[in-house]
Amino acid sequence: MAKKSSILALIEPELEPQAVVERAVWLAKLYDAPLELMLCDSDVGPLYAGWYVSSEAKDIGAKILAAQQELVDELAAGVDTAGVEITTTVLEERPVAEAALEAIHERQPALVVKGTHYHSAAERALFVDTDWQLVRECPSPLYLAKATPLEDSPKIVAAVDPTHAHDKPAALDRAIVEAALDFGRRTDGELHLLHTYQRVAGIGKEANRTFKPIRIPLDEIDERIKKEHRDALDALASDFDIDADHVHQLPGKPRELLPMFARTHGAGLVVMGALARWSLKRAVIGSTVERVLDHLPCDVLIVRVPLGED
Repeated sequence: MAKKSSILALIEPELEPQAVVERAVWLAKLYDAPLELMLCDSDVGPLYAGWYVSSEAKDIGAKILAAQQELVDELAAGVDTAGVEITTTVLEERPVAEAALEAIHERQPALVVKGTHYHSAAERALFVDTDWQLVRECPSPLYLAKATPLEDSPKIVAAVDPTHAHDKPAALDRAIVEAALDFGRRTDGELHLLHTYQRVAGIGKEANRTFKPIRIPLDEIDERIKKEHRDALDALASDFDIDADHVHQLPGKPRELLPMFARTHGAGLVVMGALARWSLKRAVIGSTVERVLDHLPCDVLIVRVPLGED
């Protein structure tokens, strides 16, 4: 994040815009970065797509654009922006996700901030929502803000996979921890490292029934897996000098355990990783981020590394 200096906040009128602006301004102060508030209103996109050529339609389009600019200016005026270099713009092109990604590639901000909401089953299945496209393709760290209070010194959960399962490179874990530590230093926040792993003991009864008379030493295998994962987690924590009391390993599925852990520990931010790639497998299965985003009670920061970096 230190290599770049700006923050781009995507403001959607239907997603608690004032709360997102407040969070974006807070982050700009936190990182001492200039801030651009970009209003993204998908409801009036056709007027900018060249569909209408009459002077009356163009006049309507110009008035709507002026109203949108006035709205984002009012949102900026509604918060304390002292000490923040702030600009306001309106995203005219559509579809919103593609246009926003084009703006992100052009500006290369250090951080992209966006409000998020609950996604329907249809949105999750079809991947038509703007959030999903940004999770997959945003080249900058993506901060998804929820309409919940955030303490000045929050608890931060870094969700890592030190055994590099699911084809995740080691560099991704390091990027996650570095981003979490940086956020923690700026906020005087409390960092917790969390790793979940899949046990094999849960299938023991069925497996032993299937393979009789040969019994599978599932408990022994399970303990070995637990130790291997714990050793890798402790090595990662040691690299960053993270207190052992703040290093957690839990058996189970991350989509179930991560939201539960965030709630029970009062997390204000969860930092996760995503790979910069696209494949049919990921389109069908989805990533951990996509599975847990709706269920996390707090803000989410998504960092990424290019595919192949290790």
